[in-house]
Amino acid sequence: MSASDTGGPQTSGDYILHHLHNLQVGDTSSFWHVNLDSLIFSVGLGLLFLWIFRSAAKKATTGVPGKFQCFIEMTIEFVDATVKDTFHGKSALIAPLSLTIFVWIVLMNTMDLIPVDWLPMASQAMGVEYMRVVPTTDPNITLGMSLSVFALMIFYSIKMKGLGGFAKELTMQPFNHWAFIPVNLVMEVVALIAKPISLGLRLFGNMYAGEMIFFLIALLGVFQLPLHFVWAVFHIMVVLLQAFIFMMLTIVYLSMSCEDH
Repeated sequence: MSASDTGGPQTSGDYILHHLHNLQVGDTSSFWHVNLDSLIFSVGLGLLFLWIFRSAAKKATTGVPGKFQCFIEMTIEFVDATVKDTFHGKSALIAPLSLTIFVWIVLMNTMDLIPVDWLPMASQAMGVEYMRVVPTTDPNITLGMSLSVFALMIFYSIKMKGLGGFAKELTMQPFNHWAFIPVNLVMEVVALIAKPISLGLRLFGNMYAGEMIFFLIALLGVFQLPLHFVWAVFHIMVVLLQAFIFMMLTIVYLSMSCEDH
């Protein structure tokens, strides 16, 4: 039990643990519960992404574009060029999927730049004790996204190569001999499963570390603002880079799924 629970002064550890606690519903003493705040912010930011791009599409003109339209077009062209350079198969899904992943993760990561006390304190004022506002610091969100990519990898592997071709890929590589099938299967299955796990944990780990630094800066009290600004400026690169890495690896994995070795 923390000092704050017993009516004592709140320690630094109590402060950090409070901010790391999600708003949960369900049986919180077991696996069967839901981090409601992660779902609310991730779905809300997904809807914001759809609204922004739909608004840009409706207001698009053939003449000289405005700043908003120009920014949206630059984002789309950047993602489209990345897909064309990286994805070697043929699919109408990959470019929209990559754009969605990139912009959605950028929006979720950007929530980390909001001072850590603002939204939690506002939620406490409304009677909600816990509130984490950065969905990508929740491994349930990042692993959920990576497992969706994993499902697409399996789907495209079977679609492009057939069930037999996919099975042969798992059993006849890297040693192309029937005697090595058990060894090949273990190696390929481990490598296959490691892809979504590393994809999700990489995003979670980097954003969680950045969030922890913001918590430590917030413990400085009135002296936190200059350091918060400095770290936020640096963290913008992390926000964009992690979104790009997740998108890029998704394209690479799906491209590998569509290729015959």
